[in-house]
Amino acid sequence: MLIIAERINASRKQIAQAITAGDRAFIQGEAKAQTQAGAHYIDVNAGTFVGEEADKLKWIVEAVQEVTELPLSIDSPDAEVIKAVMPLLKKTPLINSITLEPSRIEGILPLVVEHKTKVIALCQSGHGSAETTERKVALAGQLVEKLTGAGVPLDDIYIDPLVFPLSTNPQSANATLNAIGEIMKKFPGAHTICGLTNVSYGLPARKLVNRAFLAAAITNGLDSAIIDPTDKFLYAMMKVVTLIVGKDDFCMDYIRAFRDGRVE
Repeated sequence: MLIIAERINASRKQIAQAITAGDRAFIQGEAKAQTQAGAHYIDVNAGTFVGEEADKLKWIVEAVQEVTELPLSIDSPDAEVIKAVMPLLKKTPLINSITLEPSRIEGILPLVVEHKTKVIALCQSGHGSAETTERKVALAGQLVEKLTGAGVPLDDIYIDPLVFPLSTNPQSANATLNAIGEIMKKFPGAHTICGLTNVSYGLPARKLVNRAFLAAAITNGLDSAIIDPTDKFLYAMMKVVTLIVGKDDFCMDYIRAFRDGRVE
């Protein structure tokens, strides 16, 4: 399972405050904690700073790269913002994200191709986000066609079928789980990913819902996730389910995580 660590996001109050205050130590503490917790990419987002996003994101990138060698996930819908931070990156990033909306395809796809990055592709078009399994799979097909047609390898494509809060749509999780299974079968070589915390929005005991959804998603073929790796119970659930479904040869990832103190 590829883990994109989600905590450095300006939509979180503490992160926004740290960015505003120029609190480098706080941001770096988040980066170090997520690195030590087993992340593969550190997601960085300054999206709430309208008009200042590029400058704030540059500051975050520089701060984070001082304390971790992990590559970054550049989280912005704005091609100009992504373009502005690319020269600062020490390692090839993952771009989060592209959609079928013309502005995103036309602006972000050339950056993906030029820099040979991995990319998260959301099942969303100019007509809105996909809510049914059928629509999610159809948009996934269009995304794969667009991306591979431009020369992006399937292995660099991470399709996010999107999950919406169960509190507003009780069938959202089921539609996403079914879509994950179909996408993985229909486009072998591509990946599926999910920002799973949306599923629990508005519900009590959100972490419990997130863990259960992650387990179900992995059994349907999910092979990457945008999560908080410092949540030890969530991380342990991911490792255990990956083991159970036969995607951990000789149980080595699980044993390694246990020895490292990440599974209790």
